Amino acid sequence: MKSFFKNVLANIVAFVILCAVFFFFFVVVIFFSAMSGEKSVVVKKNSVLTINLKTDIIDSPTEEQASIFNVGDKNKSILLYDVLEAIKNAKTDGNIKGISIETDHLNAGITQLDDIRAALEDFKKSGKFVYAYGNGVSQSTYYLGSVADQYFLNPSGMIDLKGLSTEVTFFKEFADKYGIGIEVIRHGKFKSAVEPFIRNDISDENREQLSTLLNDIWNNTAAKISASRRIDTNQFKTAVDSLYGMIPEQSLKYKLVDKLVQKSEYDDFIKSKIGSSKDDKLNKVSITNYINSYSDKDKSGDGVAILYASGSINNGDKYGDIYSEKYVKYIQELKNDDKVKAVVFRINSPGGSANASDEILYELQQLKKVKPVVVSFGDYAASGGYYIAMAADKIYSEQNTLTGSIGVFGVMPYYKEIANKNGIRSDIVATNANSAYYSALNGLTPYGVAQVTRSVEGTYKRFVHFVTQNRKQTFEQIDNVGGGRVWSGVRAKQIGLVDDLGTLDDAVKFAAQKAGLKSYGVTSYPKKKTAFEQIFDDMNEDDISARLIKNKIGKANYEILEQITNEKLKSEVKMEMPYQIKIN
Repeated sequence: MKSFFKNVLANIVAFVILCAVFFFFFVVVIFFSAMSGEKSVVVKKNSVLTINLKTDIIDSPTEEQASIFNVGDKNKSILLYDVLEAIKNAKTDGNIKGISIETDHLNAGITQLDDIRAALEDFKKSGKFVYAYGNGVSQSTYYLGSVADQYFLNPSGMIDLKGLSTEVTFFKEFADKYGIGIEVIRHGKFKSAVEPFIRNDISDENREQLSTLLNDIWNNTAAKISASRRIDTNQFKTAVDSLYGMIPEQSLKYKLVDKLVQKSEYDDFIKSKIGSSKDDKLNKVSITNYINSYSDKDKSGDGVAILYASGSINNGDKYGDIYSEKYVKYIQELKNDDKVKAVVFRINSPGGSANASDEILYELQQLKKVKPVVVSFGDYAASGGYYIAMAADKIYSEQNTLTGSIGVFGVMPYYKEIANKNGIRSDIVATNANSAYYSALNGLTPYGVAQVTRSVEGTYKRFVHFVTQNRKQTFEQIDNVGGGRVWSGVRAKQIGLVDDLGTLDDAVKFAAQKAGLKSYGVTSYPKKKTAFEQIFDDMNEDDISARLIKNKIGKANYEILEQITNEKLKSEVKMEMPYQIKIN
C-alpha cells in the first residue's frame, strides 16, 4: 500500500512540475514574441516606405487583442492615426524617397482606406513617388493602390474589381419549419435588423436604403479610382461590369494597370528611380518599422486626447469593443485630467445595448461641461454608435461612414412549438401577475408584448430627444430621417445629422482650436494593453472557449452566434445597425 501511495504522489509531483515547466516556457515564448516586435529601426538613405502584406489597419487599441491562439500570427496591427502620421512624416523625411504599396489584401475599413488614400495624395505633393504592385488584388487594395503614380500587376495576376453588392439571408421559414418562435418589437420601418426573422424576402424599404447606401459608397469610390487612373467614367464602368480586372491583358488594355511585370522587375524599376543599380540592395522599411524608427512627439503639457470607441456597445467591464463600465471610467479620467484640454471621441460602432449607450452618453455630457468634445466618425456611427455622439460640440463624418440608423428593436426567441412536438411542455408557478411575462418555452405574454413595446417606443423617443437637442431640429424632422434608416456620410451632412465631412486629423485640429491650443500633443485612450495583460486577463474558462470558437469560425460569424446564444444580448432593447459593409 505504501508503494502505491508513493507512486501516486510521485505522479502528482511529476505532473505539477511538468505544468510548471510548460507554463514557464509559455511565458518565455510570449515575452520574446512581444519584445521582438519593438526593436528600434534605423532608416537608411534612399529608403522606400512599404505598405505590405503584414499590415492590419485598426481604429482603436482595443481591436488588437493578443491571445494564446494567435501568438504565432505575424500580421502587425497599426492604428490608423499612426499610419497617417507616418505618411505625413515620410513626406519631409530626406531618407524616404517614395512609397511602395505591395499588398494584395489589406485589412482596413472603408473610411480608413479613404483617409490613407488622401494621405498618399498629399504625400505625392512632395514630388516623391508612390508605386503599387499586386498579384491577386482585392477590390479594397486596388482602391488604395489606384492612387499610385503607376500600378504594376504580375503577368498572371488579377484584380477583383466588381463593384458592391450585399446578400440578405432570411430565417423565418427555417424557424417556422422547426417550430422556433421569434417575438420582434421594433420602431422604424427601416430598422431591418429584425427582417431576417419576420420575412422571407427583402422589404421595399430595406431594398431602397441598401441600394441608396451602396450606390453612394460605390459612386464615390469609382469616381476616385477613375480620376486617379485617368479613365473615362463610362469606360471604367464597362471594365467593372465586364470583370476585365480578372484578365491581366484586359487590365492593361483598359488602363486599370500600367505594366505587367514580375516582382523582381518591379524592384529594379524602383531602384532606377532612386538612382541605385540593379545589383544594389533595395532599402525597404515597412510602415510598422518606420513608425518605431522615429520618436513620438513630446506629449507633455497641454494636449488633445483621442478616445477610441470601436466595436459593439455592451454593458460590462471588459477590454475590447465598447463596454460601458470601462468607458465611464475612461471619460471620467479625461474629465479630471488637467493636462487634457480637449477630447476627440472617435466612434467606429454599429451600436448595441441601449442601456450601455445611455450610460456612455451621460458621462460625455458631463465631460462636455468641462472641456470641448469633438466627435469623429469612422466606418460606422449607427444606432447606439450615433446615439453616443450626441454630446459633441461638433461632429465630423467621413464621406462613406454608415451614419444614423436612429431606431430601436427587441428580439425574443421562444421554442414552444418545437418543444411540444417533442413531448416537452411546462407549467408555471408564479408569485405575481407577470412574474413569467417571458419564458424561453412560451415566449411573451400579451401584457409582456405591450410593456416591451412601450419600452421600445420610450427608448426611441429618448433617442430622438437627444438628437433634436444636438442637431437643433424638431422631433418631426429627426423622425423623418430616422426610423432606423442608415445614410452615407455625404447624405448625413445634407440632412443635418453631422456638421461637416472630415477626417480624424480634422477633428483633432478643430478640438485644439476650440480649446485655444496653438501647440499641443496628442494622446490616445484607452491605453494599449501589453500582450501579457491581454492574455492573462482572459485566462478564465469562458473567455478561452470564446476565443477558440472565434478563431475557428471568424469574428463576423461569432457575433451572429453570440446573438443567438447569449441570453443577455437576446433579451435587451437594442440600438444596433443590421449589417456591415466592406469593400472586399
